[in-house]
Amino acid sequence: MTQASEQSTIWLTQEAYSKLQAELEDLKGPVRQEIVAKISAARDEGDLKENGGYHAAREEQGKLEGRIRQLEDMLRRAEVGETPADDGTVSPGMKVTYKFVGDDDDEAETFVLGAREMEDTVGEGLKVYSPQSPLGSAILGAKVGETVAYLAPNGKELKVVILDAHPYTD
Repeated sequence: MTQASEQSTIWLTQEAYSKLQAELEDLKGPVRQEIVAKISAARDEGDLKENGGYHAAREEQGKLEGRIRQLEDMLRRAEVGETPADDGTVSPGMKVTYKFVGDDDDEAETFVLGAREMEDTVGEGLKVYSPQSPLGSAILGAKVGETVAYLAPNGKELKVVILDAHPYTD
């Protein structure tokens, strides 16, 4: 685990936080017990070297334990529903509208700056960008009307102008 992921805060709505918490409880309870039962049943079949069911169950258990650790880490670092100040400065928890500079045909786009895990809890058609994403980190702290540049994953420098930024509400 990187030091950055240990220290960074994840902004979540209460709905997203509750959903992740419920998933964690489910994974630690019934789902984990089900996988342990599969492993036990496959182990009872005998030779483990050529037991596909056993190896599949062990792999499933590894993925489950990884997801449990990921959820525990996210929930530990979560900042829940803390509405940021409505001062036009981009921060986690804001609904941001921006437009690419220099492209007259490009329409303005709107997204929520927060944890990607909350994407299915925000409004239909509204994307969620992480503050750690290239665009998210570039606009963090920018004010409405400012133009910021960032390096896209393909290596191209892009410039965007912040058109609007206000706290996201469910």
